[in-house]
Amino acid sequence: MNGADLPRPPSGLDFRAQPEAFTLTLTLGGRYAGQQEWAVQPERSAVVARVQTDFGGVLPELRRVQTSRLHPHLLTSLHYAEGDGRGKASFETTFDRKVGLITLRQGKEEATAPLTTEYHDPISLLLWLRGLGDVDRAHAQLTGGRVLVQRLADSEVGGVPARAYFLRPGGAYVYVEQVPPHRL
Repeated sequence: MNGADLPRPPSGLDFRAQPEAFTLTLTLGGRYAGQQEWAVQPERSAVVARVQTDFGGVLPELRRVQTSRLHPHLLTSLHYAEGDGRGKASFETTFDRKVGLITLRQGKEEATAPLTTEYHDPISLLLWLRGLGDVDRAHAQLTGGRVLVQRLADSEVGGVPARAYFLRPGGAYVYVEQVPPHRL
């Protein structure tokens, strides 16, 4: 595995030094659709991000909790879990670099595959994008396949200058503040 081609986080985006917490309001068609609370903090030899999403408003009320353990320099995934936050995760992925194996668990089912490259999970991918900078095009590997990240023209979100990225497959737009702390 070689993480040499992966961009490093820019200065000021060092999650190992200082915890970070922020909240995002979710909208759908301009109407309230829920809230997302992020907590990112150093923990031993990793960075841990916990994201709690409470859907509501125009969407049915539902809670999803995602936890990502990230490599502290590359911001790639070491472990990812998601569930309702009330018990055992309903989905879990472990990247064991010592034995070179990826293990995916969903319910009682389990599958393994060789670990041959650095992988992202949905949370580590978003944190990694914060440090991508002015790169026009990049690729990120998730367990479900390769993601193409395309840089779009700069934009403004709520009056804040932002870099814009388009991810495919999935068709997601991600906006990242241009200046530190490079908020989503």
